[in-house]
Formats: sequence, C-alpha cells, structure tokens
Amino acid sequence: MSSDQTALRAICVIPARMASSRFPDKPLKPMLGMPLLLHVWHRCRLYEGFERVVVATCDEAIHDAVTAAGGESVMTADTHERATDRTAEAVSRLKLGLMADDLVVMVQGDEALMSPDMAGQVVDAYRASRRAVVNLCSRIYRVEDHDNINNVKVVAAPNGDALYFSRAAIPSRARGSSFPMYLQTGVIGFAAEFLDEFARLTPTPLEKIESVDMLRVLEHGRRIKLVFTEREAFGVDTPDDMSRAAEILRHDPFTARYLGGAR
Repeated sequence: MSSDQTALRAICVIPARMASSRFPDKPLKPMLGMPLLLHVWHRCRLYEGFERVVVATCDEAIHDAVTAAGGESVMTADTHERATDRTAEAVSRLKLGLMADDLVVMVQGDEALMSPDMAGQVVDAYRASRRAVVNLCSRIYRVEDHDNINNVKVVAAPNGDALYFSRAAIPSRARGSSFPMYLQTGVIGFAAEFLDEFARLTPTPLEKIESVDMLRVLEHGRRIKLVFTEREAFGVDTPDDMSRAAEILRHDPFTARYLGGAR
C-alpha cells in the first residue's frame, strides 16, 4: 500500500488476561453493571476509523465474554509477559494482510477511560509522522498519581519524542511542581511492520527493571512519538482505581452511547 493517507488501514487490538498480580480477574470484574473489558471494547468501537476491534487473550473466560457480547476475540499463548507481544501474536494469527505502513493500535484491556477522540489523536499523529510507534500520554493532576509505582510516567524531548518511561516520579518535583507531568497510557499505535519486528527484538535490561514494554523500543535505538491529552486517563490496576474510573465514566458523555440502562 502506498503512504497515501486516505489508504491507511487502522486495526485495534485489545490485549487482556485474567492473571493480574494486583487485581486478579479484573477484565471481567463488573463496573457500572458491565465487565471492565467490555467498557474498553465498546469505547474503542465508538471510533469510526478502526476497521476491526479485536480482543487478544489467553483465557477462555475472556474469549467467551467477548463473543457473547457480539465481539471478535483471538486466542494467544499464555506465556506472554508483555501486552505488546500478545498484540503482535494476535495480528499474526488474524492474517489481516496489512501492509508495512498500516496501523495497529493496541489498547490495553484495563484502559477504561479510553475514548474515541484519544484513538483519533493516535491515528492522526501516525498519519502525520509515519513514526513506527505513537504513544498517547495523559496529564497527571494528582500528586499521588505521580508517586504511584503502578503508574508509568513519561518524559519527553522538546520535539515530542519519548526520552524515558519509569514507575518512579519523573520528572522530579524537587524544584517545583508547575511543570506538566504525564502518564503513559496503554494506547499505543504501531506501524504493522514494526509491531512484527518488536516481537523479535531481544527484551532489554531497563524494560525488565521498569516492566515497561516501550523501553525495549528506546533501548534498541528506535524513536517513539508522544501525543498528549489533557483528559484524565489511567489503567485500572486496583479495586480503588475501578471505583475512581466508574465515577468518571458515570458522567462521561460516551458511556451512555453503549451502556444504556446498565448503570
């Protein structure tokens, strides 16, 4: 396929698994009367630019829940430690016939505050830059979120490229807290060719220390384009996160478009 912007194919893959050390079985935990994962699936489907929205999982319970809701799910190996590796396997199994510069947007299955405009930001940034990786980042408004080791923070160069990702509080607040601070979200776009390459790259020391997929990209000398949203967006890692996300979704205009009377 040519790099003609109108020809771009964009696929969404949602990796999810039941085995979470901090919040076991969280994909199917109910939130506002609907499993967490199905909120993510519905919200991704609201973005009209995705050709397909597919859940990638190693758990039959997740597969069954998605298909019962009318969604598409693909089974993957249960050995993946990284969501990106699971996404790469799913795309390979689906045999989508993607060209090298088509786009795969990975939305992790706990990104309950995902919205169609966020998906649009990633797709638009990829169209404009054709960067191999585009990662959405959300503004941090609470000191406790900056300090929380469950949250991956990111610092950027002036040109918007990622410099580093860490579970530590970066940038430091030692000299003041007026500088904007951002959370890495699990909403990441990959050129199809690079997603396949990522799965073959050797896992790297900082990736393992921080437990952050995207450090593998940086440590292998590749660049990541960051896009920023002022919306609050965080992954659900704990029951407290779920309660907080539920309250935000209760007042979110997109929720009513799929949830109906389930609240």
